[in-house]
Amino acid sequence: MSKKLKLSDILVTVVIAVLFAVIYRLWGPVSEVVKLVGVQADQLVYGMWFIASTVAFLLIRKPGIALLAEAAAASGELVMGSQYGVEALTYGIMQGLGAELVFALFAYRKASLSSACLAAVGAAAGSLVMDVYKGSMADLVSWNLALYIVFRFVGSVFFTGICAYYLVKALEATGVTSLVRPASQDDYKALDFK
Repeated sequence: MSKKLKLSDILVTVVIAVLFAVIYRLWGPVSEVVKLVGVQADQLVYGMWFIASTVAFLLIRKPGIALLAEAAAASGELVMGSQYGVEALTYGIMQGLGAELVFALFAYRKASLSSACLAAVGAAAGSLVMDVYKGSMADLVSWNLALYIVFRFVGSVFFTGICAYYLVKALEATGVTSLVRPASQDDYKALDFK
């Protein structure tokens, strides 16, 4: 399978990004409600904002897809009136870059639960870099900062890793992924019942 992006790959990625842009836009108020619990509980749901990168890569499995999907989803969220303004886009680029770097470490050949979870960690790390740059963690005491970081990674692994992986698996079970990914030699071997 060619690793070069085709127009169809980009179009499917943009469709995925638009879907997740709507979810991202709706997720802001959810995060604000969870924030009322305190003790950095909102960080446990923060990982939803990275999910476009892993879903798109797990479906298309080509270089650049995770970054493109996350940046496009963040752009869509911004256009729809994100409560976070332009920060939504800058965060999206860093989050997508973090996920993209992890998939690149595997030479874009591994689309497993573990690689999705590691990409989630990469996306979370990208978001934390932006938090440091923005200065939003500077006033936290050490125990609260530890909760902030640990909860961000836990929520990321859950949403961006585990949920994304099983969402794509569910799509594969329906056969819809055959429209975006041609059959591989392993697929043909699985059909051979001799």
